[in-house]
Amino acid sequence: MSNTERGVALVTGASSGIGLATAKALKRAGYRVFGTSRKAVAETVDGVTMLICDVTDDASVQKIVDEILSRAGRIDLLVNNAGIGLLGGAEESSPAQAQALFNVNVFGVLRVTNAVLPVMRRQRMGRIINMSSILGLIPSPYNALYASTKHAIEGYSESLDHELRTFGIRVVLVEPGFTRTSFEENLTRPDRLLPIYDTVRAQMEGQMRSGVETGDAPEVVAEAVVKAAADPAPKRRYTAGKLAGQVSLMRRFLPEFLVDKNLRKYNNLPV
Repeated sequence: MSNTERGVALVTGASSGIGLATAKALKRAGYRVFGTSRKAVAETVDGVTMLICDVTDDASVQKIVDEILSRAGRIDLLVNNAGIGLLGGAEESSPAQAQALFNVNVFGVLRVTNAVLPVMRRQRMGRIINMSSILGLIPSPYNALYASTKHAIEGYSESLDHELRTFGIRVVLVEPGFTRTSFEENLTRPDRLLPIYDTVRAQMEGQMRSGVETGDAPEVVAEAVVKAAADPAPKRRYTAGKLAGQVSLMRRFLPEFLVDKNLRKYNNLPV
């Protein structure tokens, strides 16, 4: 199958980790793939055309959409993967820091989606895959603000899917668990650290580091994205990896008090 038979794909945050693995997997699956990064990288990476894009800037987003249209003439698949993390007590982040997090993880998704939608509506077809997380399904102490961004993406994606089906466009979610990437190393720290949280925050950082080290390979998430992209009757959500599947089932079928108890036990917090 040639690159053009599957269509044209845009993957944000594709310079490393899940984004890079996803871009490569889509290329192998037959897509012509454009990836984005905030900083300049090689013009092509394993057949993926790389473009510079800041998802917090409207002009930057529109520029790369126009560039893809000038080169390929269409966009059939959008994978909103760009995002940043933040670990710490919710009280330890200023409103400005919380806004900066939402500007990337939520409004960045809105910007790219809004720029691509007119293209897909003209085509009367398209698929949008938004990268969520198991933290879009459950509470997560010391990840309150990050989890809030993923909960927002869950609600946005479900609602948007209902709006767009009449145009031949589907919106789906991919929900990874711990993944072996540099995500933990690139976490943003709170901008107003409070000593009262030092001990448990350090404990949570260690737990995240351990989870990442033993987590799924980025290729596991990439496989879920390819499946979500190709499914002729897409599901609303695709979990990626064993842990994500377990969390999804727990959240769906266990009573709330058991979810609460298990979550506190998992995080070594007093029940």
